[in-house]
Amino acid sequence: MNKALSIRQNNRQYGLPNFRNLGTLLRILIISNTLALLQSLIMSNSWMDVAQHMMQINTLLTPVLFSSLLLLWSAQSWLNRFSYPRGALLVTSLVIAVSVSIYYLGGELYRPPEQLDNFFDLVRCGLLSAVVCGLLLLYFRLRSRILSRALSDARLQVLRARIRPHFLFNTINAVLGIVRAQPKQAEAALEDMADLFRMAMSDVQDLVPLGREIQLSKQYLALEQLRMGDRLRVDWQIRDVSEDVLIPPLLLQPLLENAVYHGIEPLTEGGSISITLSRSGDQLHLVVENPCPLCADLSHQGNRIALRNIRERLDLLFDVEASYQVECGKDFYRVEIVFPYVSRIKERLQP
Repeated sequence: MNKALSIRQNNRQYGLPNFRNLGTLLRILIISNTLALLQSLIMSNSWMDVAQHMMQINTLLTPVLFSSLLLLWSAQSWLNRFSYPRGALLVTSLVIAVSVSIYYLGGELYRPPEQLDNFFDLVRCGLLSAVVCGLLLLYFRLRSRILSRALSDARLQVLRARIRPHFLFNTINAVLGIVRAQPKQAEAALEDMADLFRMAMSDVQDLVPLGREIQLSKQYLALEQLRMGDRLRVDWQIRDVSEDVLIPPLLLQPLLENAVYHGIEPLTEGGSISITLSRSGDQLHLVVENPCPLCADLSHQGNRIALRNIRERLDLLFDVEASYQVECGKDFYRVEIVFPYVSRIKERLQP
Protein backbone atom coordinates (compact mmCIF):
# COMPACT_ATOMS: atom_id res chain seq x y z
CA MET A 1 0.00 0.00 0.00
CA ASN A 2 1.34 3.40 -0.96
CA LYS A 3 2.10 5.69 1.92
CA ALA A 4 2.98 9.33 1.98
CA LEU A 5 6.48 10.22 3.06
CA SER A 6 7.12 13.05 5.42
CA ILE A 7 10.30 15.03 4.98
CA ARG A 8 10.68 15.12 8.75
CA GLN A 9 11.56 11.50 9.41
CA ASN A 10 11.83 10.05 12.91
CA ASN A 11 10.08 13.10 14.39
CA ARG A 12 13.13 15.22 13.68
CA GLN A 13 11.28 18.41 12.85
CA TYR A 14 14.43 20.48 13.23
CA GLY A 15 16.89 17.71 12.35
CA LEU A 16 20.33 17.66 10.85
CA PRO A 17 20.82 19.23 7.42
CA ASN A 18 20.58 16.99 4.39
CA PHE A 19 24.20 16.61 3.32
CA ARG A 20 23.03 15.13 0.01
CA ASN A 21 21.24 18.31 -0.96
CA LEU A 22 23.04 20.60 -3.39
CA GLY A 23 21.74 23.73 -1.66
CA THR A 24 23.06 22.52 1.69
CA LEU A 25 26.51 21.80 0.26
CA LEU A 26 26.69 25.20 -1.42
CA ARG A 27 25.72 26.97 1.80
CA ILE A 28 28.36 25.08 3.79
CA LEU A 29 31.04 26.04 1.27
CA ILE A 30 29.98 29.69 1.19
CA ILE A 31 29.70 30.08 4.97
CA SER A 32 32.98 28.29 5.63
CA ASN A 33 34.89 30.42 3.16
CA THR A 34 33.24 33.55 4.52
CA LEU A 35 34.48 32.66 8.01
CA ALA A 36 37.93 32.04 6.56
CA LEU A 37 37.85 35.47 4.92
CA LEU A 38 36.86 37.11 8.21
CA GLN A 39 39.73 35.36 9.97
CA SER A 40 42.11 36.58 7.26
CA LEU A 41 40.92 40.15 7.69
CA ILE A 42 41.44 39.98 11.45
CA MET A 43 44.97 38.62 11.08
CA SER A 44 46.05 41.02 8.32
CA ASN A 45 47.41 44.54 8.15
CA SER A 46 47.05 45.02 4.37
CA TRP A 47 45.20 43.60 1.38
CA MET A 48 48.29 41.60 0.42
CA ASP A 49 48.24 40.03 3.85
CA VAL A 50 44.57 39.15 3.40
CA ALA A 51 45.30 37.24 0.19
CA GLN A 52 48.30 35.49 1.75
CA HIS A 53 46.41 34.44 4.91
CA MET A 54 43.43 33.32 2.83
CA MET A 55 45.68 31.04 0.78
CA GLN A 56 47.24 29.61 3.93
CA ILE A 57 43.86 28.94 5.50
CA ASN A 58 42.48 27.35 2.34
CA THR A 59 45.36 24.88 2.10
CA LEU A 60 43.84 23.25 5.19
CA LEU A 61 40.21 24.31 4.84
CA THR A 62 39.69 22.90 1.34
CA PRO A 63 40.75 19.29 2.00
CA VAL A 64 38.95 19.30 5.35
CA LEU A 65 35.74 20.61 3.79
CA PHE A 66 35.62 18.20 0.88
CA SER A 67 36.68 15.18 2.96
CA SER A 68 34.11 15.96 5.65
CA LEU A 69 31.31 16.56 3.15
CA LEU A 70 32.12 13.33 1.33
CA LEU A 71 31.96 11.34 4.56
CA LEU A 72 28.77 13.08 5.70
CA TRP A 73 27.19 12.46 2.31
CA SER A 74 28.01 8.76 2.64
CA ALA A 75 26.81 8.59 6.25
CA GLN A 76 23.54 10.52 5.70
CA SER A 77 21.25 7.49 5.99
CA TRP A 78 23.08 6.33 9.13
CA LEU A 79 22.92 9.79 10.74
CA ASN A 80 19.17 9.98 10.12
CA ARG A 81 18.61 7.22 12.69
CA PHE A 82 19.74 9.38 15.60
CA SER A 83 18.09 12.18 17.49
CA TYR A 84 19.30 15.69 16.77
CA PRO A 85 21.65 16.05 19.81
CA ARG A 86 23.31 12.70 19.16
CA GLY A 87 23.48 13.31 15.42
CA ALA A 88 25.01 16.77 15.93
CA LEU A 89 27.60 15.25 18.27
CA LEU A 90 28.49 12.58 15.72
CA VAL A 91 28.80 15.15 12.92
CA THR A 92 31.02 17.39 15.06
CA SER A 93 33.19 14.46 16.14
CA LEU A 94 33.62 13.34 12.54
CA VAL A 95 34.62 16.85 11.42
CA ILE A 96 37.11 17.18 14.29
CA ALA A 97 38.65 13.78 13.47
CA VAL A 98 39.00 14.69 9.78
CA SER A 99 40.50 18.11 10.57
CA VAL A 100 43.05 16.80 13.09
CA SER A 101 44.01 13.88 10.84
CA ILE A 102 44.62 16.07 7.79
CA TYR A 103 46.51 18.62 9.90
CA TYR A 104 48.70 15.92 11.42
CA LEU A 105 49.36 14.07 8.17
CA GLY A 106 50.10 17.33 6.37
CA GLY A 107 53.30 17.66 8.37
CA GLU A 108 55.43 20.64 7.40
CA LEU A 109 52.77 21.89 4.98
CA TYR A 110 50.81 23.13 8.00
CA ARG A 111 53.44 23.17 10.77
CA PRO A 112 56.87 24.85 10.40
CA PRO A 113 59.80 22.58 11.39
CA GLU A 114 60.92 24.95 14.17
CA GLN A 115 57.50 24.81 15.86
CA LEU A 116 57.82 22.41 18.79
CA ASP A 117 54.41 22.35 20.48
CA ASN A 118 52.59 20.05 18.07
CA PHE A 119 50.03 19.04 20.70
CA PHE A 120 48.85 22.65 21.05
CA ASP A 121 48.46 22.96 17.28
CA LEU A 122 46.39 19.78 17.10
CA VAL A 123 44.14 20.93 19.95
CA ARG A 124 43.70 24.36 18.36
CA CYS A 125 42.85 22.78 15.01
CA GLY A 126 40.24 20.53 16.65
CA LEU A 127 38.68 23.41 18.58
CA LEU A 128 38.46 25.65 15.51
CA SER A 129 36.83 22.88 13.47
CA ALA A 130 34.36 22.25 16.31
CA VAL A 131 33.45 25.96 16.46
CA VAL A 132 32.92 26.20 12.70
CA CYS A 133 30.89 22.99 12.65
CA GLY A 134 28.79 24.23 15.58
CA LEU A 135 28.07 27.53 13.82
CA LEU A 136 27.00 25.69 10.67
CA LEU A 137 24.73 23.33 12.57
CA LEU A 138 23.20 26.28 14.44
CA TYR A 139 22.56 28.08 11.14
CA PHE A 140 20.82 25.07 9.59
CA ARG A 141 18.79 24.46 12.74
CA LEU A 142 17.52 28.05 12.76
CA ARG A 143 16.87 27.88 9.04
CA SER A 144 14.92 24.66 9.52
CA ARG A 145 12.71 26.34 12.11
CA ILE A 146 12.01 29.27 9.82
CA LEU A 147 11.30 27.09 6.79
CA SER A 148 9.06 24.76 8.80
CA ARG A 149 6.93 27.72 9.81
CA ALA A 150 6.87 29.02 6.23
CA LEU A 151 6.00 25.55 4.94
CA SER A 152 3.03 25.35 7.29
CA ASP A 153 1.84 28.75 6.06
CA ALA A 154 2.25 27.64 2.45
CA ARG A 155 0.21 24.50 3.10
CA LEU A 156 -2.61 26.54 4.61
CA GLN A 157 -2.60 28.88 1.61
CA VAL A 158 -2.73 25.93 -0.76
CA LEU A 159 -5.69 24.35 1.04
CA ARG A 160 -7.56 27.64 1.01
CA ALA A 161 -6.82 28.19 -2.66
CA ARG A 162 -8.19 24.76 -3.53
CA ILE A 163 -11.69 25.42 -2.22
CA ARG A 164 -13.02 27.70 -4.92
CA PRO A 165 -16.68 28.64 -4.43
CA HIS A 166 -17.41 28.95 -8.16
CA PHE A 167 -16.03 25.45 -8.76
CA LEU A 168 -18.31 24.06 -6.06
CA PHE A 169 -21.38 25.89 -7.37
CA ASN A 170 -20.69 24.97 -11.00
CA THR A 171 -20.24 21.31 -10.12
CA ILE A 172 -23.45 21.17 -8.09
CA ASN A 173 -25.38 22.85 -10.92
CA ALA A 174 -23.93 20.39 -13.42
CA VAL A 175 -24.96 17.46 -11.23
CA LEU A 176 -28.47 18.89 -10.80
CA GLY A 177 -28.77 19.12 -14.58
CA ILE A 178 -28.29 15.36 -15.05
CA VAL A 179 -29.62 13.95 -11.77
CA ARG A 180 -32.92 12.82 -13.34
CA ALA A 181 -31.73 11.91 -16.83
CA GLN A 182 -28.45 10.23 -15.76
CA PRO A 183 -28.72 9.34 -12.06
CA LYS A 184 -25.71 7.00 -12.06
CA GLN A 185 -23.46 9.61 -13.63
CA ALA A 186 -24.71 12.20 -11.15
CA GLU A 187 -24.00 9.83 -8.26
CA ALA A 188 -20.47 9.16 -9.56
CA ALA A 189 -19.89 12.91 -9.93
CA LEU A 190 -20.94 13.55 -6.32
CA GLU A 191 -18.62 10.78 -5.13
CA ASP A 192 -15.75 12.31 -7.12
CA MET A 193 -16.49 15.72 -5.63
CA ALA A 194 -16.57 14.28 -2.10
CA ASP A 195 -13.25 12.47 -2.65
CA LEU A 196 -11.72 15.59 -4.15
CA PHE A 197 -12.60 17.78 -1.18
CA ARG A 198 -11.73 15.05 1.33
CA MET A 199 -8.23 14.70 -0.11
CA ALA A 200 -7.79 18.47 -0.32
CA MET A 201 -8.73 18.96 3.31
CA SER A 202 -6.88 15.95 4.70
CA ASP A 203 -3.67 16.26 6.69
CA VAL A 204 -1.11 17.32 4.10
CA GLN A 205 2.10 15.30 3.97
CA ASP A 206 5.33 16.67 2.56
CA LEU A 207 5.52 14.05 -0.18
CA VAL A 208 2.80 11.74 -1.50
CA PRO A 209 2.72 9.03 -4.19
CA LEU A 210 2.24 10.26 -7.75
CA GLY A 211 -0.62 7.80 -8.21
CA ARG A 212 -2.64 9.62 -5.56
CA GLU A 213 -2.09 12.98 -7.27
CA ILE A 214 -3.05 11.53 -10.65
CA GLN A 215 -6.24 10.07 -9.16
CA LEU A 216 -7.10 13.42 -7.57
CA SER A 217 -6.44 15.24 -10.85
CA LYS A 218 -8.55 12.82 -12.89
CA GLN A 219 -11.44 13.20 -10.47
CA TYR A 220 -11.17 16.96 -10.77
CA LEU A 221 -11.04 16.81 -14.59
CA ALA A 222 -14.02 14.45 -14.67
CA LEU A 223 -16.08 17.02 -12.77
CA GLU A 224 -14.98 19.79 -15.13
CA GLN A 225 -15.78 17.64 -18.17
CA LEU A 226 -19.23 17.06 -16.76
CA ARG A 227 -19.72 20.82 -16.90
CA MET A 228 -17.85 21.61 -20.13
CA GLY A 229 -18.46 18.45 -22.12
CA ASP A 230 -16.42 17.95 -25.29
CA ARG A 231 -14.87 21.41 -24.99
CA LEU A 232 -12.41 19.99 -22.44
CA ARG A 233 -10.02 17.32 -23.67
CA VAL A 234 -7.07 15.83 -21.80
CA ASP A 235 -3.94 14.11 -23.10
CA TRP A 236 -1.95 12.15 -20.47
CA GLN A 237 1.63 11.14 -21.35
CA ILE A 238 3.47 9.21 -18.63
CA ARG A 239 6.92 7.94 -19.63
CA ASP A 240 9.16 5.75 -17.46
CA VAL A 241 7.58 7.08 -14.28
CA SER A 242 6.28 4.83 -11.52
CA GLU A 243 3.12 5.81 -9.67
CA ASP A 244 5.05 5.13 -6.46
CA VAL A 245 7.36 8.09 -7.05
CA LEU A 246 6.86 10.79 -4.42
CA ILE A 247 5.91 14.37 -5.26
CA PRO A 248 4.65 17.38 -3.27
CA PRO A 249 0.89 17.13 -2.64
CA LEU A 250 -1.58 19.27 -4.55
CA LEU A 251 1.05 20.00 -7.17
CA LEU A 252 -0.68 18.80 -10.34
CA GLN A 253 -4.33 19.68 -9.65
CA PRO A 254 -3.77 23.44 -9.21
CA LEU A 255 -1.93 23.54 -12.55
CA LEU A 256 -4.85 21.79 -14.22
CA GLU A 257 -7.31 24.11 -12.51
CA ASN A 258 -5.49 27.14 -13.91
CA ALA A 259 -5.40 25.49 -17.34
CA VAL A 260 -9.17 24.97 -17.24
CA TYR A 261 -10.26 28.35 -15.85
CA HIS A 262 -7.76 30.61 -17.58
CA GLY A 263 -7.11 28.60 -20.73
CA ILE A 264 -9.89 26.27 -21.88
CA GLU A 265 -13.02 27.92 -20.46
CA PRO A 266 -12.59 31.34 -22.17
CA LEU A 267 -12.21 29.62 -25.58
CA THR A 268 -15.48 29.01 -27.44
CA GLU A 269 -14.19 25.85 -29.10
CA GLY A 270 -12.41 24.66 -25.93
CA GLY A 271 -9.14 22.84 -26.21
CA SER A 272 -6.87 20.04 -25.00
CA ILE A 273 -4.69 20.05 -21.90
CA SER A 274 -1.45 18.10 -22.30
CA ILE A 275 0.09 16.57 -19.17
CA THR A 276 3.53 15.00 -19.58
CA LEU A 277 5.39 13.16 -16.82
CA SER A 278 8.82 11.78 -17.64
CA ARG A 279 12.02 10.76 -15.90
CA SER A 280 15.48 11.94 -16.85
CA GLY A 281 18.13 10.33 -14.67
CA ASP A 282 17.45 11.36 -11.09
CA GLN A 283 14.98 14.07 -12.07
CA LEU A 284 11.23 14.08 -12.61
CA HIS A 285 9.87 16.37 -15.33
CA LEU A 286 6.29 17.61 -15.19
CA VAL A 287 4.91 19.65 -18.08
CA VAL A 288 1.37 21.04 -18.32
CA GLU A 289 0.46 22.85 -21.56
CA ASN A 290 -2.85 24.31 -22.65
CA PRO A 291 -4.20 26.74 -25.24
CA CYS A 292 -5.19 30.16 -24.01
CA PRO A 293 -6.77 33.31 -25.48
CA LEU A 294 -4.13 35.89 -24.53
CA CYS A 295 -1.33 35.67 -22.00
CA ALA A 296 -2.21 39.15 -20.81
CA ASP A 297 -5.47 37.72 -19.50
CA LEU A 298 -3.61 35.21 -17.28
CA SER A 299 -2.71 37.74 -14.61
CA HIS A 300 -5.75 36.84 -12.53
CA GLN A 301 -5.07 36.99 -8.80
CA GLY A 302 -6.15 33.38 -8.24
CA ASN A 303 -3.77 32.20 -10.93
CA ARG A 304 -0.85 34.07 -9.34
CA ILE A 305 -1.62 32.75 -5.84
CA ALA A 306 -1.78 29.10 -6.92
CA LEU A 307 1.40 29.25 -9.00
CA ARG A 308 3.26 31.20 -6.32
CA ASN A 309 2.28 28.59 -3.72
CA ILE A 310 3.69 25.83 -5.90
CA ARG A 311 6.92 27.72 -6.47
CA GLU A 312 7.35 28.42 -2.73
CA ARG A 313 6.76 24.81 -1.76
CA LEU A 314 9.28 23.56 -4.32
CA ASP A 315 11.86 25.99 -2.94
CA LEU A 316 11.17 24.87 0.63
CA LEU A 317 11.24 21.16 -0.14
CA PHE A 318 14.03 20.86 -2.71
CA ASP A 319 15.92 24.17 -2.59
CA VAL A 320 18.09 24.66 -5.70
CA GLU A 321 17.45 21.10 -6.90
CA ALA A 322 14.02 22.12 -8.23
CA SER A 323 13.23 24.44 -11.13
CA TYR A 324 9.98 26.08 -12.21
CA GLN A 325 9.55 27.65 -15.65
CA VAL A 326 6.57 29.27 -17.31
CA GLU A 327 6.41 29.87 -21.06
CA CYS A 328 3.65 32.02 -22.43
CA GLY A 329 3.21 32.09 -26.20
CA LYS A 330 0.70 33.76 -28.45
CA ASP A 331 -1.92 31.07 -28.00
CA PHE A 332 -0.50 28.65 -25.44
CA TYR A 333 0.58 28.52 -21.81
CA ARG A 334 3.18 26.02 -20.63
CA VAL A 335 4.45 25.20 -17.13
CA GLU A 336 7.48 22.96 -16.68
CA ILE A 337 8.59 21.74 -13.26
CA VAL A 338 11.72 19.70 -12.58
CA PHE A 339 12.60 18.25 -9.18
CA PRO A 340 14.42 15.18 -7.79
CA TYR A 341 12.99 11.74 -8.53
CA VAL A 342 12.20 10.42 -5.06
CA SER A 343 11.13 6.78 -4.74
CA ARG A 344 9.24 5.37 -1.76
CA ILE A 345 12.35 3.75 -0.33
CA LYS A 346 14.50 6.85 -0.75
CA GLU A 347 14.41 9.29 2.09
CA ARG A 348 14.51 13.04 1.56
CA LEU A 349 15.19 15.47 4.37
CA GLN A 350 14.50 19.12 4.60
CA PRO A 351 17.65 21.10 3.70
